[in-house]
Amino acid sequence: MWTDSQVKGKILHKLTRKGKFEHSHTALDNLQKGFPSEMKGRVKDTAQDLIKEEILHLKKTGYGKQVSINVEKIDKIMEYIDEFLNMD
Repeated sequence: MWTDSQVKGKILHKLTRKGKFEHSHTALDNLQKGFPSEMKGRVKDTAQDLIKEEILHLKKTGYGKQVSINVEKIDKIMEYIDEFLNMD
């Protein structure tokens, strides 16, 4: 079973690998890709938590909600990513 921190870490790891910082955005719905189908709802809720923590910037567009990483929160971002990468 994944912890919330591990789910957050996987989301952030994916976004950092793709270079989604500040002005480079991706669709909020894309964050669920790569997770098992039974976790999709949890990923959506966890992404909302990251937005509330101001780790992800939310940008509303005419074609949907977009997110990018807030580089000012790099310490917390790295903490979540390390937790994901060190899963047993």
